[in-house]
Amino acid sequence: MGHQEHRQAAAMQTASIPCAVLTISDSRTEATDESGRSICTALTQAGHNVVQYAVVRDEPAQIVEMVRRFAAEGCKVIITNGGTGIARRDSTFEAIDTLLEKRLPGFGELFRMLSFAEIGPAAMLSRATAGVFGRTLIFCLPGSPNAVQLGMNRLILPELAHLVWETVR
Repeated sequence: MGHQEHRQAAAMQTASIPCAVLTISDSRTEATDESGRSICTALTQAGHNVVQYAVVRDEPAQIVEMVRRFAAEGCKVIITNGGTGIARRDSTFEAIDTLLEKRLPGFGELFRMLSFAEIGPAAMLSRATAGVFGRTLIFCLPGSPNAVQLGMNRLILPELAHLVWETVR
């Protein structure tokens, strides 16, 4: 079965995906979380169900706890934003990497390539990543609204049904 056939089969079997959005920030709250709201809106407009949403501090234990909880509650996709840079407090990559059983290195590579076209060499500062934890896909995006839009519109949403289908079949 080729790529197009996979996409068609996936679209038929994963029409509405249960998703979670996790914002990781020491400064944002639910009231000021533009990026998290943007992810929720994009998922909903694409026909998926956002069944969990939270904002947590950039603390590895809190991040891991929330991801484990969301996965245990049946979320097939968890999209995080924030904490993917190289500042001292940025710990999303390390926290999520401990959970991933399969990594999707192409996601981070493509994200940085697309970011480079928009922001130049500063794209190398992003540690955007993705992978599989159990039967749950996890995507880690930077916290900036532009980065979220890029990741959602150019990478995640176009392949989401196909990716979920691959993890559950």
